[in-house]
Amino acid sequence: MTLPLSGLLVVSLEQAVAAPTCTCRLADAGARVIKLERPEGDFARYYDNLAGGESAYFVWLNRGKQSVVVDLARPDDKALLSALLARADVFVQNLKPGAIAKLGFPLQELRQKHPKLIVCSISGYGESGPYAQRKAYDMLIQAEAGVASVTGGPEAPARVGVSVCDIAAGMNAYEAILEALIARQRSGEGANLSVSMFDAMADWMTVPLLQHEGGQPPARVGLAHTSIAPYGVFRTRDGADVLISIQSDREWRVLAEQVMADAALAADPAFATNVERVRRRAETDARVAKVFGTMDVEVLTAKLAAADIAFGRVNDTGTLAKHPHLRRITVRTPSGDISYPAPAEQRTSATRRYGPVPALGEHTAQVRAEFMPE
Repeated sequence: MTLPLSGLLVVSLEQAVAAPTCTCRLADAGARVIKLERPEGDFARYYDNLAGGESAYFVWLNRGKQSVVVDLARPDDKALLSALLARADVFVQNLKPGAIAKLGFPLQELRQKHPKLIVCSISGYGESGPYAQRKAYDMLIQAEAGVASVTGGPEAPARVGVSVCDIAAGMNAYEAILEALIARQRSGEGANLSVSMFDAMADWMTVPLLQHEGGQPPARVGLAHTSIAPYGVFRTRDGADVLISIQSDREWRVLAEQVMADAALAADPAFATNVERVRRRAETDARVAKVFGTMDVEVLTAKLAAADIAFGRVNDTGTLAKHPHLRRITVRTPSGDISYPAPAEQRTSATRRYGPVPALGEHTAQVRAEFMPE
């Protein structure tokens, strides 16, 4: 099976999460990804040892890559990077802005020297601007971009529980590289791309920002919706948390009549529109909570499904592990096979195979011999 990016060479000077997210997807699509690591390795290798003795983050984001150890303070390793870039289609790097130039590889010069090369730099705040030189990690960007301010309950801002800034920046870089590859097929020219974590999150924060600038800043409401009611979590008689989403006034009437068995509530003009229900959110939610609290979860979810009301269980990682829709892949690591969630895309015509996670420096000798023969 020929994969879409088969034959392409990606060189990545990367660490942590954002850039590895991007290059992992490139590797999944068939590109050869040579991951350059400092002698001590990508520090994400050491975040934990919970994936069969390996780091969960590293196992997730580094399948299918080749690991080459380099010390770019050494002339021979700089020469190796030069040799790699001379044959590369894509160069991904997430060093601090300006660091790659100090090592002797200014990005503009790389593009001039290798016109077909696509260079993608991933950073916290971009390559210029007042914060460009700041260290930037996921939670810091969640705070700076306002994500934490709209996350959590009324009592305090909260971090989103997964690395959304890193992942968003990595996926933005992936799509930008794919666009650049398509453009290169037409023009023969590479590109110099810059993707920042802050920009990725500012984009995602468009609706809260527009709401603020429209005079109604969003409030933190936990597992509820600032603009829609009822849209939140309600507990059943047997202690299960069920989240429902009412998207229209028609759905509200269906909920009241068919699930709550309250025709009078369905006809009550005080709750007839979403605007009125939001205005009376506490009473709206209390009405729903009272009825839901009289039913066990199996009875309630059956009623919701029969009425075609959108709902979901508030699961944790333990219940996710047993979820009937959870698809998994198995990936080989230096410590053995690890099973974890499959990438989101599914293809009817082919089955993807996912490469192993490399040990630190596993491919150093092979790549040196290939790109710098004696």
